[in-house]
Amino acid sequence: MPRIYTKTGDDGTTGMLFGGRVSKADGVPEACGTLDEAVAALGLARSLATDPAFEEGVLQVQRELFVLGADLATNPAERARLEPGISLVTPEMVSRLETWIDELVLAHPLPQEFIVPGANPVSATLDVARGVVRRAERRVVELRDSGAEVNEAVLRYLNRLSDLLFVLARIEAREAEPGSREP
Repeated sequence: MPRIYTKTGDDGTTGMLFGGRVSKADGVPEACGTLDEAVAALGLARSLATDPAFEEGVLQVQRELFVLGADLATNPAERARLEPGISLVTPEMVSRLETWIDELVLAHPLPQEFIVPGANPVSATLDVARGVVRRAERRVVELRDSGAEVNEAVLRYLNRLSDLLFVLARIEAREAEPGSREP
């Protein structure tokens, strides 16, 4: 049986996609680790949900966050090897989120008051995921500002994703308690 551990990270480094190693304290592993947290939080939200369309949409977002991770974790000298939608974030991925947001808001107008998270487990988990995505966005901005090559579509995707998660959380809060308003 193959072992899960490789021992290559015992020296405090981690591998980049297509070769090279960086310190685990580098901004790239920090940003990618934050994306991993977002994927996990979205997995919890998906596991709590009962709407198949919601589950399918969240699963697609989870998979796309792996694309963001690959895009960020690529050895800068090997970026030409990235494949759109597989390991490279594309403008189409951002547009898809925008379309989804627009459709949802049209069907479910947003509340105009300040929202206190926690109306139910699904909406609360989406709000946690949104906070993690916003942190991931800040980490990616730090990377870019430090001189790292960052695909601007990654930043746009994260920005739209936090908006989408806000919208989904509001819808889930309302759906759980028909006829009631969030606190």
